[in-house]
Amino acid sequence: MERIKTDICIIGAGSGGLSVAAGAAQMGARVVLVEEAEMGGDCLNHGCVPSKALLAASARVPRPTYAEAMAHVRASIAAIAPHDSQERFEGLGVRVIRARGAFVGPKTIRAGAFEIDARRFVVATGSRPMIPSIEGLAETPFLTNETLFEQKDQPEHLIVIGAGPIGLELAQAHLRLGCRVTVVEAQKALGREERELAKIVIDRLRRDGLALHENTAVLRVGGKAGAVWVETEAGRIEGSHLLVAAGRVPNVGGLGLDAAGIAADPVAGIAVGSDLKTPGNRRVYAIGDVSGRRHFTHLAGYQAGIVVRSAVLGLPARERQDHIPRATFTSPEIAHVGLTEAEARARFGDGIEVVQVGFDKSDRAITAGDTEGAIKVIVRKGKPVGAGIVGPEAGELIAMWAMAISSGLGMAAISNTVLPYPTKAEINKRAASAYFSPRLFESRMIRRITRFVQRWLP
Repeated sequence: MERIKTDICIIGAGSGGLSVAAGAAQMGARVVLVEEAEMGGDCLNHGCVPSKALLAASARVPRPTYAEAMAHVRASIAAIAPHDSQERFEGLGVRVIRARGAFVGPKTIRAGAFEIDARRFVVATGSRPMIPSIEGLAETPFLTNETLFEQKDQPEHLIVIGAGPIGLELAQAHLRLGCRVTVVEAQKALGREERELAKIVIDRLRRDGLALHENTAVLRVGGKAGAVWVETEAGRIEGSHLLVAAGRVPNVGGLGLDAAGIAADPVAGIAVGSDLKTPGNRRVYAIGDVSGRRHFTHLAGYQAGIVVRSAVLGLPARERQDHIPRATFTSPEIAHVGLTEAEARARFGDGIEVVQVGFDKSDRAITAGDTEGAIKVIVRKGKPVGAGIVGPEAGELIAMWAMAISSGLGMAAISNTVLPYPTKAEINKRAASAYFSPRLFESRMIRRITRFVQRWLP
């Protein structure tokens, strides 16, 4: 067995692991990257890239066939894959070992024919689809995001369990491609989002033909390939294919974490502090989905930067959570950063203000004929603490609020920004204007000052 000594050993070649590997190696650290599956992890192969590619293909005019849409998915993955490839990272100086890695001690892992001693470890093994305990599911053919994109034949009627971002994005894509689609959700669809904003998305999907059953538990499932059924509290649903999109769980099994003194939970993941180090073994960091934080590729990339500053440069670095945005790429899109109104009221009581502006106030949305949507901003002491947007390109528009919250900017910074006319980004300035307008145009003091100034101006 070959023994390797290195500065940093990373387990997992998904978004977070690859970002640490690239940054550390280019700064001169010795890096070993261990991965047993595909380079690029879930995001490239089963998640963000293929789902957005399928959504984009489904929105084309004329509408492509199902096979053509899936071909676009595969082409998109193939185009991005070289950036995440073993060859690229070996070119950066990273030693890549394609085997399963597991700890055999506090500072050693075993991967295939190698034992690796490292000064620091990064666990970035990601997550996998959560398979709920539903009677009959184990005996029934079903899809997850890990198997859906291998489909070649168009489902006649796709039944989706779960109305979170993954479930609704894939539901809408299949709806556009001509499938019948039924979604069953035990709670509320898009349950993390502001209710009035989520309702705009849900209403659009229903108008477009989606059968959505909220607050409806699945009791049992059954059937065979091409003919499945789902028994719910509201009755029986029959379809051709079943997609399970009920959430994700961290990949903590088989890592030998006990041997390294690392605590982990099969649902919550590996416990880490704000420095992303495991309390039981300060040599080990955990980032991305396996750390039990929110499951976002961009969050894993952000955490990777913290690890590089800490493990490579020896600088103090800690993560924040208040400025991490999220987006669901349905049509219309829905995006959020910071606190929701309910969260802000729970924390600050009545010390907040809420401003809301519809996309019907956006000249660009009017000219595009797409005014369905709204922006909602939560403000405390003149600074945004949360913002939600539903509407065209919400995922792009949320960037301004993410920057404002990240940098501690006030509403005046948004209001004072000059943007090209007409652009959708102006909806952000509309929200800032809605915040300042009562202070400027309904203030008796402002009126008195104006009258005084006008009286004495030459």
